[in-house]
Amino acid sequence: MRSSSATPRLLAAAAVLPLALSACGTSAHAAKTAAAAPATFGLPRPTGPHQAVGTTELHLVDAGRADPWVPGRTRELMVSVWYPAVKASGPKAPYLRPGVAKALSEVDALGVFKAGTVDWAGARTHAAEGAPADARRPRPVVLYSPGFGVPRALGTTIAEELASRGYVVVTVDHTYETAPVEFPGGRVELQHMPSQGPQRLKTGLDARVKDTHLVLDRLAALRAGRNPDAEGRALPSGLGRSLDLSRVGMVGHSAGGIEAAEAMRTDRRVDAGIDMDGTMQYAENDFVRVAETGLDRPFMLMGAATGGSPQTHLTTPSWTSFWNRSTGWKRDLNVPAASHYSYTDVQAILPALDGELDIPARDRADLVGTVDPERMTASVRAYVTAFFDRALLGRHRPVLDRPSPRHPDVRFIR
Repeated sequence: MRSSSATPRLLAAAAVLPLALSACGTSAHAAKTAAAAPATFGLPRPTGPHQAVGTTELHLVDAGRADPWVPGRTRELMVSVWYPAVKASGPKAPYLRPGVAKALSEVDALGVFKAGTVDWAGARTHAAEGAPADARRPRPVVLYSPGFGVPRALGTTIAEELASRGYVVVTVDHTYETAPVEFPGGRVELQHMPSQGPQRLKTGLDARVKDTHLVLDRLAALRAGRNPDAEGRALPSGLGRSLDLSRVGMVGHSAGGIEAAEAMRTDRRVDAGIDMDGTMQYAENDFVRVAETGLDRPFMLMGAATGGSPQTHLTTPSWTSFWNRSTGWKRDLNVPAASHYSYTDVQAILPALDGELDIPARDRADLVGTVDPERMTASVRAYVTAFFDRALLGRHRPVLDRPSPRHPDVRFIR
């Protein structure tokens, strides 16, 4: 049994949260390093044929739902939409919104990026903010959800890659679980949850699945010509017309991966999904419902070796249960040399900063393993894109059939 690592993999437990926002924000270490210029980083450029990628934000409010974490609050979310653009004109969108970047710069992030040592505010994406969408034809939609407590920004590399290959991608922050979330006008909401335990995880997953339903509802309104943004801010031209909501997929890391599976179980609008290293259980012998029912639509498991042993449907009980009960097309891939955050932007960011920040080898391996960073990024892009090409567009992708010499780190479990 993998009882020791099941909960961290499911919902990225507090010990590995990227933002441990607390009263110790500006530490002595921050003061010590303040004189040095913060280290900078860039993201891998997307490789698809649509090199003009645009992005915009939406503030979504679920007026009929109380927030599960903060009494008296209505549930609200921030999401980013990434899409093929008419042309790559205009300024490149920041990787993090100013309030989020400021909060992140004041704490130790992921236990390795010390406060004040990284220029989070200066990092940029490859997407033009607010660029007109290429709406010559509707495009399949993919939702992305991050791990527990993790900002949606850590899925930017996947989002930009899929957008460059003709998809519209929506990345989602889960308010008061994610730390922090910035809303229009500069309002920043921090993490606000009770102590760890199965009930917290159950509340979190229930909120996330309902968040997914809300996003799909608001995308339908956008497709119908309405503006779902709570402030009614102007949206990129052609954005609504570019959505094909008859073809919807979902991919998530850690808790986001279980959310993808559970959202598929509860909402037939989601046609296909990917779980990146998220164990489908709250505690030992307490499985998420989808692990007990399986799915009848395409689904792919992508595991790493967090905790020392590979997570596959042969080794993780909740994945075994899910696999045996799923009747749709399925694939189980594993990268033994990878670790939990290898399926996020950390795989690219950490090595880029390693030389400047002198990150201990053990800390690096704990987050992204020992896999070659560029090969890992290329492999994740290749398999995620191939899966959605197959599941949503009906295109045969041989890379899904058997191991590939171009991706030597990836093991086909089945």
